[in-house]
Amino acid sequence: MVRERIADDIYVFTSRRYAQVTAGAILTKEGVILIDTLFYPEETSAIKEFLEERLSLKVRYVINTHYHADHTVGTYLFPKAQTVSHAMCRDLLDSVGREGLEQMKSQSPEFEAAQVRLPDLIFEQGHLNIHLGGKTVRLLPCPGHSPDLVCVLVVNDRILFASDTIMPVPTIFDGSYDDLVSTIHSLLDMGLELIVRGHGEVILRGEIHELINNDLAYLDTIKTAVRGVLSLGEPMATLENITIESCGKSRIPLNGFVTDLHQANLRKLYLDMKNGN
Repeated sequence: MVRERIADDIYVFTSRRYAQVTAGAILTKEGVILIDTLFYPEETSAIKEFLEERLSLKVRYVINTHYHADHTVGTYLFPKAQTVSHAMCRDLLDSVGREGLEQMKSQSPEFEAAQVRLPDLIFEQGHLNIHLGGKTVRLLPCPGHSPDLVCVLVVNDRILFASDTIMPVPTIFDGSYDDLVSTIHSLLDMGLELIVRGHGEVILRGEIHELINNDLAYLDTIKTAVRGVLSLGEPMATLENITIESCGKSRIPLNGFVTDLHQANLRKLYLDMKNGN
């Protein structure tokens, strides 16, 4: 795990083991607001040790930005914290999340002690503010990558934990193309100082607009490319010829995993557009 201090009282933790997935911690005099956990319990335990033992701070809240296991599975390691999410995230954790964890346990002994921790505090509409020790964080519904996703704005600092809304390549295979485009557009006028991505490096203020516009251009390009394949009546296998580089993104980030994400995007679009969605 890599630990990075991005403000006097805000840390970002990035996994060395799984796709550079990130978690964040906002420190206050009354305790810590933790945003997501890391995939492997070993790395989340290291976060807990740093916060509770080295800094002697109590984790008061754990925010689940969405139900995907790489962001939530470590929540069980904070049994005394209040867990917060969108209502849809709670429902998905209680269904798909449980099934996924059982599969993970069957594949790796590292998850033997893990258990699904359902959120205690949920919201369905609008946004939710958490006030703690002079800090305000705002949970904002940001569907697209998945239907339940929330971004977390540290209001005082204009720092956005964007979760998987912002990644080295936008991903829609568990969500909605139109929703993701709309959500990404909404970030342009937020006056942000930093964006913490769900995977990969932190984005600085001077880079934000260029990155967002590049993501939107990528999404437009893949839709045009898939529409072309469908117009010719080509089979889904043809999508393998549409490289990530030809759509304006690099294949290097996340140790090349972005190529798999890109192909999954194309297949999702192909099926949705073929079915008239």
